Amino acid sequence: MPAALASWGVAVAALTAGWGAAAVLVAVAVVALAVAVRRRGAGSGASRASGWRAVVIATGGCAAAVGLVAGLGAFTVASHPLRPATGTGTSARLDLVLTADPQPVRSSVPGAGRVVVRGELLGGQVGAGVTWRAGGRVVLLAPADGWATLLPGQVVSARGRLAPPDRADLTVAVLQVRGPPRAVGPVPTAQRVAGDLRGGLRDAARTVLAEDPAGLLPGLVVGDTSGISAGLADDFRTAGLTHLTAVSGTNVAIVCGAVLLLARLGRLGPRTAALLAALALVGFVILARPSPSVLRAGVMGGITVLALAVGRRRSVVPALCAAVIVLLLVDPGLATDPGFALSVLATGALVLLAPGVVARLRARGLPVGIAEALAVPVAAHVATAPVIAGLSGEVSLVAVVANLLAAPVIAPVTVLGVLAAAVAPGRTAAAHVLVWLAGPGVSWLVWVARRCAAVPGATFAWPGGAAGALALAAVVVLVAAALRWRRLRAVVAAVLVGTLLVIVPTRVVPPGWPPEKWVMVACDVGQGDGLVLATGEPGRAVLVDAGPDAGAIDGCLTRLGVRSLALVVLTHLHADHVGGLAGALSGRSVGGVALGPARDPGDTLVQVMGRSAAARAPLVALGRGTVLRWPGLALEVLGPVRPTVHVDGEDGTAVNDTSVVLRAHTPVGRVLLPGDAERSSQSALLGSGADLHAEILKVPHHGSRSSLPMFLTAVHAALALVSVGRGNTYGHPNPGILGLLARSGALVRRTDESGDLAVVVSPEPRGGPAVVARGDPRPDPRRR
Repeated sequence: MPAALASWGVAVAALTAGWGAAAVLVAVAVVALAVAVRRRGAGSGASRASGWRAVVIATGGCAAAVGLVAGLGAFTVASHPLRPATGTGTSARLDLVLTADPQPVRSSVPGAGRVVVRGELLGGQVGAGVTWRAGGRVVLLAPADGWATLLPGQVVSARGRLAPPDRADLTVAVLQVRGPPRAVGPVPTAQRVAGDLRGGLRDAARTVLAEDPAGLLPGLVVGDTSGISAGLADDFRTAGLTHLTAVSGTNVAIVCGAVLLLARLGRLGPRTAALLAALALVGFVILARPSPSVLRAGVMGGITVLALAVGRRRSVVPALCAAVIVLLLVDPGLATDPGFALSVLATGALVLLAPGVVARLRARGLPVGIAEALAVPVAAHVATAPVIAGLSGEVSLVAVVANLLAAPVIAPVTVLGVLAAAVAPGRTAAAHVLVWLAGPGVSWLVWVARRCAAVPGATFAWPGGAAGALALAAVVVLVAAALRWRRLRAVVAAVLVGTLLVIVPTRVVPPGWPPEKWVMVACDVGQGDGLVLATGEPGRAVLVDAGPDAGAIDGCLTRLGVRSLALVVLTHLHADHVGGLAGALSGRSVGGVALGPARDPGDTLVQVMGRSAAARAPLVALGRGTVLRWPGLALEVLGPVRPTVHVDGEDGTAVNDTSVVLRAHTPVGRVLLPGDAERSSQSALLGSGADLHAEILKVPHHGSRSSLPMFLTAVHAALALVSVGRGNTYGHPNPGILGLLARSGALVRRTDESGDLAVVVSPEPRGGPAVVARGDPRPDPRRR
């Protein structure tokens, strides 16, 4: 273990501080090694001293070797021919071989999708200079069109603008690409086979399962997250279940463990069982694609399975540490890779912490199978929580519960998914049966993620970076140490109970929420819109937009006691307004889903149609002049004045200007809901002579500067609500717009500062609208 930790530390220093720091540390390690070898050769000292000298020799030798390799890698990157041009935005043509699947960039920003492509350089040309040949890692930010379907092992040529890398992992440069690849080579046989198997699993899942479970199953089995919606991905992150959708040593251990179990039931010998497990390991690596992350997971999982197969648990830690050293020698860039840290910690927890948890659970009468199913995810979460907190800047309060609820179905779903992928190309019917058998487990995981993410206060902010990770690690160690002493257990229990008594009343079940006779609520859905209008029928409401996150809007509706939606109006088809639709529809009766005349972006429209069909909610078309009525509520459609069916899907402004503009008549007065309408649409409304007067204004486009001052002042609103995400990177809301509203006499309230905002009838004699804040705004999106 000291050798592995020292090797890891030297590699981190080489990547972050440069090859000079690596040279110094290598020199120190060599000196320590030489001194220890010389004293050992002299034969002096007691056995304990001799043992310490052996530790120094092992540590110094491994640290020197890894430091030398990492230092050479850092020097190669620093002296690479591309390096000087990365800070100038120079145009370049690069030839590279892909090393991993293109990964989609998830964003609520309008426009065409983009992917991250990783590869190994073969050569290229900077500007009009001479063509050169050199290796090195490169990352491409490219449009999904033409790039998303490429496979690892393919040789491609791309042209774009160079930018410096933002991570110290031996990446030479980032290339920002706008067009498709210029030349594409053939797919290697192994990758083609893997692609066919993965494609068969995706097709079978889409045929048999609903949208969210169909997208999740390939992610659980082989790490293919391309079908997971942005809302479900956010819910998994909030619930602390993201690790389930990444290929890790746990996946490998489950697959190989199933083979070992069958071998044991068949009374096969240990060597035969180990051989079958090895074959299963190779097959799984091919299925999940032999990218660096999958190979790392294969090594870690293989160590665990081998140790368990031969019954030598004590050999696992030395084998794990040896694997760390070997992997760092092969690829020093892993030292700063979060996935590497998570994989090592999860594997260590699997073999060090999990057995102790199993023993304690069995001592309390739990069957061995259930105890092991519960112990593995709990141990893995505790071990990896500090790294996750350092990466995300937040700590999940529901992660342990979510992992406990998810644990029983992970192993059967993984095994069934692997079998389905294996038979899909030739036995489609059999694959459909296997996917159908896995369906209830996958749907259970979706339900767990949705419900846990919807818990108010499910996460709380935590310092990010290395300092935050170390701080949480210290807290975990202190709590674990305290639980070993009976007297301290009572103290820890008292602290936890006291914390719950404070947090639950104030954050989870805040007193007085929802306020009595609420009329309208601007839900805090982050960077998006989600407005709830009450009808005169208890538990029934109208929803205008669903925000970007299914968990956020579902939680808001649940807190309000909304069990039925008379209508869901989607003002326009941008992800920050429709991404949470599945959460709004889940578990509620829905009268219909209403759309304006616009039909772009097309892929979003398809998703909306699919989710509406799954909820058996008819699609309703809204046009200017339409009036809808319910007890205590009426909606009139004011715009768009110039309806357009198809617009340029890549132009965010054009899509925003197709927003349905509504005016609601409520017990507290009129409410103007303009969606994200910008200057063109606002100008058309002003020119049409439409009556825009309202007591309450939902500020257009999250308070951006794209509003006409004349439009805002024409409303004469007494209350202006801004639905906006805390800490967003778009500059919303614009200070000038807020100042204009304040000068016009409006009270301005924001969801990023106050959380959910409820409009109620003022207790003052003159009545009118008053606003009540729930508090607890959503976490800073930049931390995700």
